Amino acid sequence: MDFPEIRWDIIWDYRELFIRGIWVTLGLTIVGYLGGIVLGLFIGMGKLSKKKWVYYPSKYFVDFFRGTPLLVQILLIHLAIIPGIFGHSLGYFVSGSVALILNSAAYNAEIIRAGIQSIEKGQMEAARSLGMPNNIAMRHIILPQALRRMIPPLGNELIALLKDSSLVTVIAASDILYAGKVVAGAYQRFWEPYITVAILYLCLTYVFGKIITYIEKRFSNSFVPKQKKGMFSTRR
Repeated sequence: MDFPEIRWDIIWDYRELFIRGIWVTLGLTIVGYLGGIVLGLFIGMGKLSKKKWVYYPSKYFVDFFRGTPLLVQILLIHLAIIPGIFGHSLGYFVSGSVALILNSAAYNAEIIRAGIQSIEKGQMEAARSLGMPNNIAMRHIILPQALRRMIPPLGNELIALLKDSSLVTVIAASDILYAGKVVAGAYQRFWEPYITVAILYLCLTYVFGKIITYIEKRFSNSFVPKQKKGMFSTRR
């Protein structure tokens, strides 16, 4: 098999489009992830609630957004839900961000729920026996310990969301993949643009991975004072 000659000059000609694509991809990922963390916290807590009117909506939310393709969610939000509410489209960034937030929230909710449940029940019982309200005990005792265990899976979700953000190109988002498609269509060449797209995503995931590793190490050495063996176990 003869490989075609690689022409990196065509990538250079469209460098501004790829740079814009990087910023759009980062913007969608960061907004989607941070929004997903906040919403996921409430939904994860909802799945731990004993109140049925709180538990079941949280459960159905997670089941729907984890059980349906993200691509379908993006199309449904962009073409049906947002135009149905506002009467017109609000643009790819709003639609894409909403879809990524909702999808990420469903996965983050399960991570948060599992992290909280991994803390020994005696921690909460001890706090309550001292007269500490449930919400205060959760905020100052349970969540700080659970957060250390949540960091690795939350980091994995960030990496996954970064790559999944490429699906937003289906609604004409000018992200990295969109830039690659434009170059491929303009020159009818596919090696250069899609290799470039792959390299850019690889670089971004590498940087995010390094940041996550740094945060994980920082939290493993601090945040919770050292305890006697057997107490506040952080074994994953």
